[in-house]
Amino acid sequence: MDETDYAGVTESQKETWKAGDFNEIARQNVVMAETLCEAVDPHPGQRVLDVACGSGTAALVAERRYCEVTGIDYVPGLIERAEARAEANGQAIDFHVGDAQDMPFPDDSFDVVLSVYGVQFAPDQERAARELLRVCNSGDKIGLASPMSEGWSGDWFAAHAEYAPPPPGVQSPLRWGTNEGLEELLGVGVRSLENKRRTALQYYRSIDHAVEVFSTYFGPTIRALETIDPADRENLLDDLGTVMSRYNRTTDGTAIIENQYLQTVATKE
Repeated sequence: MDETDYAGVTESQKETWKAGDFNEIARQNVVMAETLCEAVDPHPGQRVLDVACGSGTAALVAERRYCEVTGIDYVPGLIERAEARAEANGQAIDFHVGDAQDMPFPDDSFDVVLSVYGVQFAPDQERAARELLRVCNSGDKIGLASPMSEGWSGDWFAAHAEYAPPPPGVQSPLRWGTNEGLEELLGVGVRSLENKRRTALQYYRSIDHAVEVFSTYFGPTIRALETIDPADRENLLDDLGTVMSRYNRTTDGTAIIENQYLQTVATKE
């Protein structure tokens, strides 16, 4: 029997994602959201949900197609940022504070359900997957952009885990970036499951700037640095720089980081 304290882990996660300013990280995910929307292809007037929407990146992309868009995230500050972004753009999006593991929407509420590096971080993955399926209409689509164990994402999270291990009993978000994991999580509720490896590029002024952005704005990095001793803090920052350098495609002193991720388009049964 699984005795993991998912409620406690969820509350801890909320505090983690409140730290910094995730919008400064999400700006690098716009290309993922745009590519995902192209693959799922929501049409004008369709009801679209962006799950664990953060500052609203995928929701904003979907609304540009004149879809009826809703976004949900459990961090109130991120929802406030998403609302501000939408208002600044003149986009009407219905944002809610809520948990991807227990969404406040009726069954079969949406024609398209999206998540870009969002739902994958829910501690109770089976429950979150059931929620994705529950709120999606039969015959309609779920689109995901998920971190993979191969490449930058896997190495990035491994570097953090060496100094600040994840809670016991909680599966890695990288599970969503595998064919096997997605079959386990969504397979029973979908008629098709199409996965494709994609590459997104992240742009920074330098390797040092890339590490500075994450150590200043990315909640998990901030929390890790706060909870380990000073010597380990320097070691973690050095290791993060090494990971950035490993995937840097430039030689001119700037940093263009290659991040492989898994794009999933699933059609609900």
